[in-house]
Amino acid sequence: MGEYLPPPSSLLILAAYVERELPGVDIEIVDCQADRLDWKGLEKYIESTAPSIILTSGFTTNAYSCVRTCEIAKTINEDITTIVGGIHFSFTAEESLQNYPEIDFIVRGEGEQTVVDLIKTIQNKGKFSDVRGISYRNNDAVVHTPPRPLIENLDTLPYPAYHLVEKHLKQYHFTMMAGRNTRYMILEGARGCNHHCSFCTQWNHWGSRWRTKSAKRIADEIEYLHNTYGGVFLWFADDHMRLGTRGKQLYEELRQKESNKDVMLFFQARIDDIATHPDLMAKLRNVGTYWILCGVETNSEEMLREYKKGIKTQDAYQAMNVLKQNDIFSQAMFVIGGRKDTHKSIERLRQYSTDLTPDIAIYTALTPFPGTIYYETAKKNGWIEDTNYSNYDMAHAIMPTETLTRKEVQEELWRCYRNFYGSLTRGITGVLSKNKLKRTMYQHMAGQFVLEKFRRLI
Repeated sequence: MGEYLPPPSSLLILAAYVERELPGVDIEIVDCQADRLDWKGLEKYIESTAPSIILTSGFTTNAYSCVRTCEIAKTINEDITTIVGGIHFSFTAEESLQNYPEIDFIVRGEGEQTVVDLIKTIQNKGKFSDVRGISYRNNDAVVHTPPRPLIENLDTLPYPAYHLVEKHLKQYHFTMMAGRNTRYMILEGARGCNHHCSFCTQWNHWGSRWRTKSAKRIADEIEYLHNTYGGVFLWFADDHMRLGTRGKQLYEELRQKESNKDVMLFFQARIDDIATHPDLMAKLRNVGTYWILCGVETNSEEMLREYKKGIKTQDAYQAMNVLKQNDIFSQAMFVIGGRKDTHKSIERLRQYSTDLTPDIAIYTALTPFPGTIYYETAKKNGWIEDTNYSNYDMAHAIMPTETLTRKEVQEELWRCYRNFYGSLTRGITGVLSKNKLKRTMYQHMAGQFVLEKFRRLI
């Protein structure tokens, strides 16, 4: 979707906790994108700094980059301890340790307490079997220690360690959303989700629970990021906002902050949550909420049940109307490639997505990420045709449907984008829109030749 450089938020959160709990440990965050380090550059960096531990994490689509980082470290000095974490490796711990000897330890699940415990154990030459939440090799066997209990009070976590990447702050941006020069930062307000969508890893990774920071802590953190580092465009990393639970409290806290006049907040919310709480949208818009992403997914009630979404198609119409009425930029996400999908069903989805008139539509190919219900089902039934994790980016078709080949699913994905963004009327309207965010987004999309990029995937 074009140029994008986010801050390494997971590492910032983790580093802040390690700094607080182990003040004697020297920490550096290496952002290869911001530093424009290629693999050779990373190798030289590791050689020059001679670390004792290297920790990295990633999603499924960049799992191989994490492995290669560990491989480079071991090539330089086999005594460097390599640790990987994150959702992908949490769910593929056995497979990863069997296939990648360059990985010493995998941190499963929530990382803060486990990483601190593991570092202490390495320093003190203790027993790794006593560290909860890790996987490692013991001779030829893979050992998985018991899972670590989740942190109950997220307010006890320190603010992310943005001071460790302060030299890069001017580079972080989400051009498509807010322009190249708007300072972009990521904010974590909650972890997990209490819904069980079959294509999503998040709820499973976080123990099928939803935990939130208090509204006051979230508002304080927003003000801190804005006042200390100049954060303007802030993306809530939460998978579920739960407007009914904390929407009003968040509004009450944010309206007391001076920063609400300057920041632009972006978050994702369920369409049934928006449809149920239209009154909150006006309030949240007044304290800086400019952009909301909604998982609409499909117009098929049957597929919604298959995806275990727990929503109705009518919710999407109501949600889009509520956002329009409150001048909040609407981003609708759609999924194609379910087992029952056909050329005709995807054509109906395209029409549905047009009828909803979101400000931006993003179409994705159903992807069987390890850790999802869909992955287990697809693996059992032999539906997965592409096992190259680098392609698990939701832009590459990984599986066929009952009636469509994988290539045909890829072609349909391109048609979805061509239908929505190939409209001359919509394009002109978007580029000339009075809404700055919409105008910025459509100008960027045109300049990035998004349709041509998707066509090349076929």
